Amino acid sequence: MKASELRQKSKDELGAMMLELSRERFNLRMQKGTGQLSKPDQVKKVRRNVARIQTLLKEMASA
Repeated sequence: MKASELRQKSKDELGAMMLELSRERFNLRMQKGTGQLSKPDQVKKVRRNVARIQTLLKEMASA
């Protein structure tokens, strides 16, 4: 997910994506804890996407 793609979305859409990614991050953490995680690189990707969305939401709030 690129930041340029995210900039075209509204605050509500970004908020919904944030909620979805937070749930996915939780599920990945649980899978990692139980040893069932098949793609360990997904944790890093989801974490970075969450950070991208948080950054854009803060930019929108200050503008």
